[in-house]
Amino acid sequence: MKRSGFTLIELSIVLVIIGLLIGGILKGKAMIENAKVKRVQQDVNGIVAAVNSYQDRYEFLPGDDSNDRTADLGATGCTGGNGNGLFNAAERACFWQELIGAGLISGNPSEQNEALVAKRSPFGGRYLPAYATHGNKNGNFIFIDNMPSDIIKRLDDKYDDGKYNSGDIQASGDYPATPTNRDMYWYAF
Repeated sequence: MKRSGFTLIELSIVLVIIGLLIGGILKGKAMIENAKVKRVQQDVNGIVAAVNSYQDRYEFLPGDDSNDRTADLGATGCTGGNGNGLFNAAERACFWQELIGAGLISGNPSEQNEALVAKRSPFGGRYLPAYATHGNKNGNFIFIDNMPSDIIKRLDDKYDDGKYNSGDIQASGDYPATPTNRDMYWYAF
């Protein structure tokens, strides 16, 4: 009498294949997250380079530029910031419009809605220019809202001092054991 079924060798081969698939999926997920972390750092570097280029060309920070840039840059509604060298909330939309109009980043320079014109991080939060004091730092920074706290911690460990309330990279609260979303302040200027 002949029995039908799987042999131990066939079952072990199937289990090895399943293990390889699961391992590949987990490794792929880690690779995607690592790419997003690198992208945040590259985005910040790109924004800083664009701001420095704008400042070299026009002698003001974008958005804070006290000149009307509607005609020469197509930055509709950007009739002049206060020129004090500090980023404030009222200048945020013009910050992006003027960088776009100067050809330093891509986008529509006539878009006046900050929520639409602001560039977004790979984690969904917006990159926004700001000025404030956090922890031991005072000055202009890039504010990134809605960032996973474990990602902020990784960036802080890699590019700064690893403490949430000091250095150039800071978070809106301590890094919890269980990741949650926080705001990030990157003093890159």
